[in-house]
Amino acid sequence: MAYSYKGAITFGLVYIPITLVASIKNNDIGFNMIDKKTMSRVKYKKTCVDCDNREVKNEDIVKGYQYEKGKYVIFTDKDFEKIKTQKDKNITISQFVNLSQVDPIYFDRSFYVKPLGADKAFSVLLEAMEKENKAGIAKTVLGTKETLLLLRAKDGKMLASSLFFYDEVVKAPQITKQKTSKTEVELAVNLINQMTRAFKPQEFQDEYNKKLKKAIKAKIAGNEIVAEKEQTQPSKIINLMEALQKSLILNEKESKRKVKREA
Repeated sequence: MAYSYKGAITFGLVYIPITLVASIKNNDIGFNMIDKKTMSRVKYKKTCVDCDNREVKNEDIVKGYQYEKGKYVIFTDKDFEKIKTQKDKNITISQFVNLSQVDPIYFDRSFYVKPLGADKAFSVLLEAMEKENKAGIAKTVLGTKETLLLLRAKDGKMLASSLFFYDEVVKAPQITKQKTSKTEVELAVNLINQMTRAFKPQEFQDEYNKKLKKAIKAKIAGNEIVAEKEQTQPSKIINLMEALQKSLILNEKESKRKVKREA
């Protein structure tokens, strides 16, 4: 969301003014497009197609819908606002669901919900949702797009996650189920259980981002980037049983090494 949303959560006759606060920050490293001959930045200009490609300033650009070839109707910000009803501007909860029923494939972006008044009503709703492990399904219009939202409670905080609509989610490709043996499945189950532990997000770092920053510093200092020595990878095993058995052994050894390092 490129702007700050201020509105209200409504359910039944309850009205709670709120704002949505971004829950994610972008750590991507930005690169500019450069002309390799002149080392000058490459910029993209907005031009008018029917005006000999004359450059158009942002303040002269409006939104238009093409209803026939070459024919447009113009929509201003005021037009979009006139279309919205008060219900569209609010986050209106239509029902509550068990959070476990919502397939993660529908999740898009998440925001923290902060009350801007009616603090008691907000606290009651938050506590009740967390107690029952329920999530609210709501809709609102953000910008020029109706957005499906899921409101959920976690650790005393309320989050709003935008969801994809049903017709936006592509059906999974058909996969031919292969015949498996009981022993193969048992070995796979053992390997999964052996590798299972609590999810701690702080343990997972963006290693490539760190290497990229290191490479940038090397380039600035006038040094060449040196390729890191690859860790030896296990040789490819065609036999599935053998691959599972060796994986169990390797994982057990790695687990023991990890325990020693942490001791």
